[in-house]
Amino acid sequence: MRIGMALKYSGGFKEMVAELADYERAGLDIVFVAEAYSFDAVSQMGYIAAKTERLEIASGILPIYSRTPTLMAMTAAGLDYVSDGRFTLGIGASGPQVIEGFHGVPYTAPLGRTREVIEICRKVWRRERLEHDGRHYTLPLPPEQGTGLGKPLKLINHPVRPRIPIVVAAIGPKNVELTAELAEGWEPIFYVPEKAADVWGPSLAAGKAKRDPELGELDVIAQASLAIGDDVAGLLEFGRPMAALYIGGMGAKGRNFYNDLARRYGYEKEAEQIQDLYLEGKKEEAAALVPGELLENMSLIGSEGFVRDRVLALKESGVTTLNVTPLAATHEERLRLIETIKDIAG
Repeated sequence: MRIGMALKYSGGFKEMVAELADYERAGLDIVFVAEAYSFDAVSQMGYIAAKTERLEIASGILPIYSRTPTLMAMTAAGLDYVSDGRFTLGIGASGPQVIEGFHGVPYTAPLGRTREVIEICRKVWRRERLEHDGRHYTLPLPPEQGTGLGKPLKLINHPVRPRIPIVVAAIGPKNVELTAELAEGWEPIFYVPEKAADVWGPSLAAGKAKRDPELGELDVIAQASLAIGDDVAGLLEFGRPMAALYIGGMGAKGRNFYNDLARRYGYEKEAEQIQDLYLEGKKEEAAALVPGELLENMSLIGSEGFVRDRVLALKESGVTTLNVTPLAATHEERLRLIETIKDIAG
């Protein structure tokens, strides 16, 4: 099981990167860089590539709407080049609030667009003359839609790897099925190992039935806050505001994927109440209703024995990469957490 860590996207980035060499030595395998609607992730990942030697670097995630598929491919090839083959392209649909609100692009056909983005990226990396006739993207652009001067071009440079790993962030049934069919990796959110088979099992099975064997086994990337000790239970509370934001505020009624997931986990009543309160601006009241059981089951916060049991449950559910957020007051303590979880994960 690989051990990953997500870098925060608000403040302290350069200071955090300066510490990454220590995390490399502690056993960290991969670092994920979010984009959201903060600084772009690409410039930051290039900075990380220059400051590290072994650590794998992944976007977590680049939205498929904010770049053309070809630019997505060029960006991934460039990051793979400057990192000497250490880059993983993490992509996802994000949501209409960000895509339409911040980027001004219609949030349409996320499944179809994801499929075509993956197809186009792989064509670019194989240095094929780029021709694509899809429902959402047509390359070159047809004459009636432009000047008529578009030519089928191929990438000038030879990529370090002809197939850069692609990870898709997905939680909806159809999106998870597509991910299991086409991508090297899958990154869900709010992952509870005991419920994963019931919620996502049919989708994963359907996607894997169509999967090209050359892709290898699907890398399943689970996120979890990490704290180990006999007096760390209180740190679970730090997860409440974020869970409430996603379950309550990331989308309107009937258009919130995270709220849907909470309902599929069996928290229908809580999900509805959290959303109602959050959309009314009562964020603290919404956070108070996030089930403690959910916070505990999707975390690695507790005694070493508890964490060992949770890691075993994650492994048994199919998780192959553990993306942790170490919670501790000092850099040295966070390093020890990475060393410990690396040892536990074996």
